[in-house]
Amino acid sequence: MRIQVLFFAAARERVGANAAHFDLEAGATLGTLRAALLAAHPELEALQRHVRWARNEHFTRDFDAALADADVVALIPPVSGGAPRVLLTHGALDARAVEALVAGPDRGGLVTFTGTVRDHTGPHGVVRLEYEAYESMAMRVLEQIADEVAERFPAARVAIHHRLGVLEIGEAAVVIAVSTAHRAAAFEACAYTIERLKADVPIFKKEIRTDGSVWVGLGP
Repeated sequence: MRIQVLFFAAARERVGANAAHFDLEAGATLGTLRAALLAAHPELEALQRHVRWARNEHFTRDFDAALADADVVALIPPVSGGAPRVLLTHGALDARAVEALVAGPDRGGLVTFTGTVRDHTGPHGVVRLEYEAYESMAMRVLEQIADEVAERFPAARVAIHHRLGVLEIGEAAVVIAVSTAHRAAAFEACAYTIERLKADVPIFKKEIRTDGSVWVGLGP
């Protein structure tokens, strides 16, 4: 059976390719694939404690699970972002347009978070940011987060828009708007949304610094 493996961010740079294919025996597991991958690309060994694995756009830690022909497996490095409530775009973000997706006469609280590109990280000067994503999986996870917010905070509406590509200092990288009947729930739901996004959405951020560059999450 043939398995496709996708590489992103630091993994893509180390392998020098976006994808690879592995021909495995029937019944081979995710662990078998991992061993074959590291044998073919030992340069990925150093990333193993940082990356997560996804099978057919779902995170998994089950390395004993048998794979199926045509499965798509992805290495997901640390993450930093259809329906109008979620969007990945290379164009500029409009916070007012995102707010309009959740606003309404029954909304007493509307909270917007806009994450912009700052000119430093600790002692390091930052020139620009570069974002890339496993886009189909990122959209799926963003939708899941929006559904979670609606369940966790009754009657909440949420919209999440994230930039990809090259962003200059001061540009908006993400806009999250949440509306609820009352302000306290809107603040809480907005904070919950950004933390979930930063933890699980396969959007990868590279900082171009005055003293070099680094994929965020892989160290200094």
